[in-house]
Amino acid sequence: MTNYDVVIYGATGFTGRQAARYFANRAPDAAALRWAIAGRNREKLELIHRSLPPDVGVIVADAKDTTAIDSLVASTRVVLTTAGPYAAFGEPLLRACAARGVDYVDITGETPHVRRMIDRHHTTAERSGARIVPFCGFDSVPSDLGVLMLVEHFRGRGQATREVKGFFRAIGGLNGGTAASMIEMVRNADDVRAMEDPLLLNPHEQRKAADALANRDPRLPTLDPDLGRWVAPFFMAPINTRVVRRSRALSALAQADYGSGFSYQEYWDVGGPAAFVLASGAAVGLSMFQMLSRFGGSADLLERFVPAPGEGPTDKVMDEGYFRGLFVGFADDGTKAWSLIADKGDPGNRATVKMLCESALALALERDRLPGAPGRGGILTPATALGMTLVARLRAAGMTLDCPARRD
Repeated sequence: MTNYDVVIYGATGFTGRQAARYFANRAPDAAALRWAIAGRNREKLELIHRSLPPDVGVIVADAKDTTAIDSLVASTRVVLTTAGPYAAFGEPLLRACAARGVDYVDITGETPHVRRMIDRHHTTAERSGARIVPFCGFDSVPSDLGVLMLVEHFRGRGQATREVKGFFRAIGGLNGGTAASMIEMVRNADDVRAMEDPLLLNPHEQRKAADALANRDPRLPTLDPDLGRWVAPFFMAPINTRVVRRSRALSALAQADYGSGFSYQEYWDVGGPAAFVLASGAAVGLSMFQMLSRFGGSADLLERFVPAPGEGPTDKVMDEGYFRGLFVGFADDGTKAWSLIADKGDPGNRATVKMLCESALALALERDRLPGAPGRGGILTPATALGMTLVARLRAAGMTLDCPARRD
């Protein structure tokens, strides 16, 4: 029996607690939305529950207890999970959702893990109609929607999209869950190598060597002619670009290709009068991190300098953060346009929680308005699963999403 519309799994963690608070403050009342918090520790769940509306449910389920996880999934229409690292704890929950036709959102940036989930569970989710949507946080909602808005802008003028470039600025803090996911990837040598594949998340039939070469990650600072200043390789690009390319690939399979020669790259917009020096420093720093990640013991070293799971920035740090993603696109006829996604608040925490919760609410409350037929399923992306419905929800939640937009 389905008791809930949304279950927030991992609600006792740093991000999970924020998600529960977001639902309590912004979700419709119980008459319109039934929701619950879930995790493995009843005592911690009940402590959090004291600050929530009394009709919010409480579910106890350990991530590796498949019977308890299956019972949790059977009780809801949508699962929102913040319980990472997902490579270590996420598969039982995702697998149960795929099998039962229950929608799912998470905030993973673990692309090798998602590749394994695609190989193991995409077909099952397609058949059941479950919309499994990883990457519903700062990685990679802004990138995916920033590109989608340009694609729709050009499509409305009868044009395909040839190229998009994204430029990011951001200030924020690091929470222990994100750090643990990063360390989990670095600890696995196969995952480190897999992350270098520009087409890692594409369907196998759309992973050609020539396309991988054409989409290889930039390594050096670049004087971008459209932005008019020096930019650096962006440390999140090896996640975000793979997600955008999967969106394009899935759209092409659905007969809605972005453009036959579509390409996407992403950069760090360092800004300032010393942009070349800053861009060069950022490029060197990223290269050193990638090199060090190949050596054994690097994960243990990183673990000494990052927050522990359950910990994160102070409210002051999160409130003072921000992000801005500026995107320039080119249509087949050479027409150029810009899109902008920006928000106040720490991107890895405040903005991520907003994106994640609004993604879950889109699935729970507006499923008939989402891209594709109502029964569409599979391991999808924010753009292909939620599309312009999520754009509208984020705007209503106070985030800036403009297209066309001004360059600066």
